[in-house]
Amino acid sequence: MNFTIDREVLLENLNTISRGLPSKTPMPILTGIKMEVTSSDLFLTSYNLDLSIQTMISDKSLDIKEIGRTVIPGKFFIDIIRKVNSMKITLTLIEERILIIKADRAEYKLHVMDYIDYPAVDFVALSNPLILEASILRDIVRQTVFATSTSEKKPILTGVNFSLAKNTLTCIATDSYRISQTKVDLNNSYSDFNVTIPSKSLDELYKSIDNFDDCLELYFEKNCLLFKFKNVLFQTRLLDGNYPDTSKLLNKSLPIIIKFNKDELLDAVERVSLLSPRDKEKDKEITYSIIKLMLKTDNTVEISTTNTQIGDAKEEIIPTDLISAEPLKIGFSARYLVEALRSFNGQVISLNFTDQTKPFIILSETEPNLTQLILPIRMD
Repeated sequence: MNFTIDREVLLENLNTISRGLPSKTPMPILTGIKMEVTSSDLFLTSYNLDLSIQTMISDKSLDIKEIGRTVIPGKFFIDIIRKVNSMKITLTLIEERILIIKADRAEYKLHVMDYIDYPAVDFVALSNPLILEASILRDIVRQTVFATSTSEKKPILTGVNFSLAKNTLTCIATDSYRISQTKVDLNNSYSDFNVTIPSKSLDELYKSIDNFDDCLELYFEKNCLLFKFKNVLFQTRLLDGNYPDTSKLLNKSLPIIIKFNKDELLDAVERVSLLSPRDKEKDKEITYSIIKLMLKTDNTVEISTTNTQIGDAKEEIIPTDLISAEPLKIGFSARYLVEALRSFNGQVISLNFTDQTKPFIILSETEPNLTQLILPIRMD
């Protein structure tokens, strides 16, 4: 194997491939990047049992002198290519054992891994794709992934459920304490499906398409889903099990409706939560803090918290609009509300309540397809 390529081209593809490298693995071979050079193309592949990513490089700067294949130590190879200043990189495999990296007057030698030990990665057949704009997919991930569970007690809740019915794509995430749902109406008809995608895979996909503004192609099989964009094949496993039915909880006709300027509410909640006590679960502190919202008789809203060890905090906000029959006092996680508010792009949002014991819903008239639900916390 012997070829030369522009450093920037190689680095761009390595940055994509790096998202499929495992941080920890019982299989050391998976810490490597599979590299295969054909007579016209360079293929790079990474795999971590959940994700498999492959890029095909056919750049005009690619000058192939000898074909070949190997597995190179991923982290060290990427770090070298990031640090060198050369415009061109020349890679040469010697006796299937050593990869020589030449960059101007610098030379590095890496011991390669045995290609035969690398597991076979089968990518989904590229037929019958669902086409989705990258900007839409980014919005879906941004509006849902934060609400997935981080606990493996219920593995199905660690992913986002994607279901298609009647040309409407519904994406739902829940950790049992909150729900995030967004819907997208598709222009083209496609067969109905219901799959749950691991949140970690969606996080890495989001980073991979951060600067991509075209369309992605989605290809489905029973246990995996492949996203195709640019010169990249990005394949993730799907989670097993039935996703819980959350539709009955997302009743948008709630009697108490309080509208706010989103940024004003967000800033007040973040300030008050600085002093809020941390809720605890089995003596292990978890990462959200508790605040209270009270709708007063003068139609102002008070955001407050009481911390017996540190102090108290209280702020008043004047709603932009109000539909209510009675005062309200409810406690909830400040972090949950902050993350839900940040999922909206519009500046006017509404908090919709039944009473202090029932879940409340966050909506925006400018984003009718996005719904956030938060369960209250019991206050003594």
